[in-house]
Amino acid sequence: MCGHVSSVALSWCEPALSLQRPRTRKVNRFQNHQADTHSAGGLDGYEILKVHDADPFLGVEVKFVDEAACQQFLDSYSSGAVRQSLSQHACRLLALSQEFTVETQLKASTHILDLYLDKLELCLKHIHLSQPERLRDEEIDDLEQQLQDQALGPAPQSTTITQEESPVPSNCFKFQNRVFEDRMLTAADVQSFSNGVGRQWKHVGRALGKSCRALKGPAIDNLAYEYEREGLYEQAYQLLSRFIEAEGRAAKLSRLVKALEDCKLTYLAENILDVQP
Repeated sequence: MCGHVSSVALSWCEPALSLQRPRTRKVNRFQNHQADTHSAGGLDGYEILKVHDADPFLGVEVKFVDEAACQQFLDSYSSGAVRQSLSQHACRLLALSQEFTVETQLKASTHILDLYLDKLELCLKHIHLSQPERLRDEEIDDLEQQLQDQALGPAPQSTTITQEESPVPSNCFKFQNRVFEDRMLTAADVQSFSNGVGRQWKHVGRALGKSCRALKGPAIDNLAYEYEREGLYEQAYQLLSRFIEAEGRAAKLSRLVKALEDCKLTYLAENILDVQP
């Protein structure tokens, strides 16, 4: 197996974490898993590809770059060190006075490795044959950035004084100090968005989901899975289609532009609004 990239999926249930808001829960569980991987041998030799949040369970897809890293992880898992570490770190995150039971399951493709932990060679064979089907998800970068932001603390408040601005009419919105007439999203808007957003469509979807019930919870991950074979264009197209279908006349251009600004995709907003230099 040495020299090949193979993967496993680790899932666990932490009952107390299911009481948190979904996004906070996902960040805390990701932090929990990162802390656990450090205690079980570090992140050298493997990395997290994807986080699946299906309350109260969390699934994490991990890939290995060599057999040594894989075997080290299996040793930690079979000895109970991984489960114990998950419980300890979860208790620290939740400020609990005593540990609680964490249920875990380790899979390689459709094979449940918990059934073969006493047969190391068989586990290694299943993992070797389970090549990862996806690249590292961009959401992992987003979660890592949130952990860094938490460690650094809140940014200092700006003390600059802004000039009083004239009110914007209710049927308009402001973008880059220019006022645009607001309207419902059109087919042309959807096409421009789908052509230009690329892998960032999930970030935009989560920004829209702050005020759209249809895009909350696992909706974004479900769209990614359902249209993975069709590619990024179709995933982005279905995202805005779902938004328009759910929001109706409230699916306004201003909401999409705001979401693009939040995701630092101003170039795409300029393209949709046909802003000239």
